[in-house]
Amino acid sequence: MTMFSFRVEDDEAAEAQRWAERLGVDRSQLLREALHRHLLRLASEDDATTWVEKPLDEAERSLSAIADWGPAEDWSDWADAAR
Repeated sequence: MTMFSFRVEDDEAAEAQRWAERLGVDRSQLLREALHRHLLRLASEDDATTWVEKPLDEAERSLSAIADWGPAEDWSDWADAAR
């Protein structure tokens, strides 16, 4: 793991500390998770480009037909048995 060090405005530091206390985590964990989520969001913005550059091949597209089948069995009787 690598250590990051950066400056933030005093009010943002205080707010981060308040949220960390409210959530019962330390501030470092709060900031790590915030950075992680932000990086995931940024990466997801590239998804559309990836789909255009690397569309699904024929084998991958064949799985979409299976998704249209719906449930393989009728499980509604299980709900009645659980009552």
